[in-house]
Amino acid sequence: MDVGLLFPFRNPPQWRTPWPQFYAEQLKQTQIAEGLGYDTIWLTEHHFAEDGYSPSLLPIASAVATMTSRVRIGTFLLLLPLHNAVRVGEDAATVDIISNGRFDMGFGQGYSPSEFEGYGIPRKQRASLLEEGIEVIRGMWTQDPFSYEGKHYHLKNISLVPKPAQTPHPPLWIGAGQPKAVERAARMGCHFLGTNDAAAQETYDTALRAHGRDPKDFHAAQLRWAHVAPTRDEAWDNVQEHLHYMLTWYGRWLAEAKDFAGAERFAQLPPAAELRHVTDQLIGAPMVGTPDDVGREIEATTNTIRTTHLVMGMHLPGLDPAKSRQSMELFAKEILPGLH
Repeated sequence: MDVGLLFPFRNPPQWRTPWPQFYAEQLKQTQIAEGLGYDTIWLTEHHFAEDGYSPSLLPIASAVATMTSRVRIGTFLLLLPLHNAVRVGEDAATVDIISNGRFDMGFGQGYSPSEFEGYGIPRKQRASLLEEGIEVIRGMWTQDPFSYEGKHYHLKNISLVPKPAQTPHPPLWIGAGQPKAVERAARMGCHFLGTNDAAAQETYDTALRAHGRDPKDFHAAQLRWAHVAPTRDEAWDNVQEHLHYMLTWYGRWLAEAKDFAGAERFAQLPPAAELRHVTDQLIGAPMVGTPDDVGREIEATTNTIRTTHLVMGMHLPGLDPAKSRQSMELFAKEILPGLH
């Protein structure tokens, strides 16, 4: 199993450090992760967030590439409808070259109304923008010259030079939660970025078979929030305020989007000190506890949900980098060898 870490680069006002210092600390953590034996550094995108939730993934991916030599670097995920696909194709190819073929390109259609409003892009066009954008990027990576005629893109005889280092191109992923969007990932022949949802994973695998594809040929990544400490109470004491902050904002965004039935409940959290008693009701079912606690939880879920890539969000908004490092180290020592 590929075991990776998610880095959202979130620096909330109440715990803020100067931005150059913050970015330097987070990038240093990616180096530490590589040294500890983790397999992939995943990056994730949002826009206009008060905590600076990373809005510019490909420059960060290049920085990670220059500071590491072995780990893969992936986007979980880039909101493609908010970007020009030709520009993304060029930039991503450059990241793949700088990393010497260690890059994975993951996309999503987005959901937050404020992000589409901020970019002046109709939210109702996000699905078609995503599909056309992926077709454009895949085409310009593999054809020379490349032409495309669609609703949003009208390209004639463009040539990408240089092309990505990987052949035929870097792995393409799509993240989704709703059935139609999950099925799109399978139809387009992309790997799947999931959130530990058994129903979504089964929908994806079923759709692969329906399109004549074997699920064994496609990766399934599952995202889990996680923190490990010598005792369960210490683990929760370390992260409860930061987890509460993160879940509060996700709840607001999901409720505003009105895409997910019952999303309003995610915005109604108990006080931070009580989160440890209601983990089953929290977004992403966070894994917080001792190595034995977290190891058992991983085993239980990966035995029931197809998982080729485990993606752990250990770098919670505002969490002291020393505590993130301690969690990474303890996980790497006690749990990672068994997963590998």
